[in-house]
Amino acid sequence: MLGRLIDNWVYGGFLAGLLLLGLTPVLAHSWPLALTLVFLALPIYMLHQYEEHDADRFHRKINQVFGKGRNVLPSGAIFIINIPIVWGVNAISFAAATFDLGWGLIALYTLIANAVVHIAQAAVSRAYNPGLITAVALFLPLGIFGAIEITRTVPVSSTQQMVAVALAVGAHVAIQAYVFSNVRRLAKDAMPQ
Repeated sequence: MLGRLIDNWVYGGFLAGLLLLGLTPVLAHSWPLALTLVFLALPIYMLHQYEEHDADRFHRKINQVFGKGRNVLPSGAIFIINIPIVWGVNAISFAAATFDLGWGLIALYTLIANAVVHIAQAAVSRAYNPGLITAVALFLPLGIFGAIEITRTVPVSSTQQMVAVALAVGAHVAIQAYVFSNVRRLAKDAMPQ
């Protein structure tokens, strides 16, 4: 059963994202705009994940580009990155933002960092990569507008800024480090002894 969840999580996430978007007017009717924008980061991320991972697109692309056909980013790692980490960070950021809006920057900076990675990959390869369209059309506007709205609404501490940047950038660096460590390990294993 866990294997089916690992292989098909993106479809449940996409449907959950649509449900959360549909419920937003009911749930957020009394929230400040900045908190609503932080909340929207998760369902918008779920829609992005559908573009990115439907039909195993991201997995195949990473393994083709970086692994030269070898599995440098296993499906289990993709599941862990996207469910407990991405969804978890967004949920924690939103929960913390209900007490202090400045913590909502974590979710919004994560959107911006992810968009920058997609755009940089597209610029280098001069080609589409899975997730690029939603990163540009949804992540950048929501991330930038949300961050501006938070900083306009409440004083944000330097600690909140640093934690948000560290988590947003650190998560993407950690994923890349994991992939490249697998590339090196598989290359070493393939060398004749």
